[in-house]
Amino acid sequence: MVTAAQPLSDAPAPAVARVRHLGPNWYASVMGTAILGSAGAALPGPPIVPRGVLAGLWALSLLLLAVLLVARSLHWSRHADQARAHLLDPAMAPFYGCLAMALLAVGGGALTAGRPLLGTDTAVALDAVLFTAGTAVGLAAAVAVPYLMAVRHRADAAQASPVWLLPLVAPMVSAALGPLLVPHLPPGQPRETLLLGCLALFGLSLFAVLLTLPLVFARLITSGPLPLALTPTLFLVLGPLGQSTTAVGLIADAAPGVVPAPYDRGLAVFAVLYGVPVMGFALLWLALATAHVVRARRRGMGFAMTWWAFTFPVGTCVTGAAALARHTGLALYDALAWTLYALLVAAWLAAAGGTVRGLLSGELLAAPRPAPGAPRPATGRTRSDAVR
Repeated sequence: MVTAAQPLSDAPAPAVARVRHLGPNWYASVMGTAILGSAGAALPGPPIVPRGVLAGLWALSLLLLAVLLVARSLHWSRHADQARAHLLDPAMAPFYGCLAMALLAVGGGALTAGRPLLGTDTAVALDAVLFTAGTAVGLAAAVAVPYLMAVRHRADAAQASPVWLLPLVAPMVSAALGPLLVPHLPPGQPRETLLLGCLALFGLSLFAVLLTLPLVFARLITSGPLPLALTPTLFLVLGPLGQSTTAVGLIADAAPGVVPAPYDRGLAVFAVLYGVPVMGFALLWLALATAHVVRARRRGMGFAMTWWAFTFPVGTCVTGAAALARHTGLALYDALAWTLYALLVAAWLAAAGGTVRGLLSGELLAAPRPAPGAPRPATGRTRSDAVR
């Protein structure tokens, strides 16, 4: 029997309703927070950032990951229509790569920044679970999202965006973080299999990015700047550049005693021959992306969740510069790593501050609005909250 105190409608509870527009792009906040701790732990030279601070940042990323996994599970179970719409939206579907990278970033951070809190055994166990899950999700996204783009989204060249790189970069994150687990495996084939598997993931991601990046650059040159709210996504291009430099450096670090000579030495040589020119291009792109952001800011670009694009990609350049510092011994890369880390801290403060304000005001969890001037998806759907 229904009493007067009972609701007569089946409207979802407020907590459930709030997650209706919670897209996979929110995992970028986990990635950006995790890399702040991991990159700090990788900085060359004597430690300046207290280990307790780095461990605290990693713990915050773990908490954010847990909250988002629960919220996104609620999203899929109670708002399946919206979840399917995200998959069919070319502006949102690529962000499913962020789920994989969030799992991987938190897992890798457990072995670097988080180890003082967890202890080695617990850190290894947590990283093994998150690395396995993140790699599986990343490989699935690297296949499924481009497939959907080809057969369902039908985006044209004018819609090319750095966001398209997200599912393709996820396997590169696995390639960069897998070597951390190599010393904790039994000697022999288990270690060599994981290390060479990471090298295969490096190649998988690298060639996919090389096929896609020219589309992004051509879109900038032929169609003009991105819409204001999407301009920060230009920083996403730094992700595969910095992460691949990090990957080859860490693979080379783990190679001695794992792969036979002369391949171990060859990997160390490759880390330098690959990393130096790629980091040079990363600095060029950083300057280009910064110029676009300054222009967009002058034209009224406000806060959007795309500001998290300023964090994780820059963090990968910090770890890439740190890897080059180890392999070359050049003080130049020490200085570059510290400079980029200062930029990362400033970017994280800006993105985190804007996110907190948006959550308190309720704007970030409200129904999405189209990005001003953004092209409509080929499916005819309204643009998702990826650009909110």
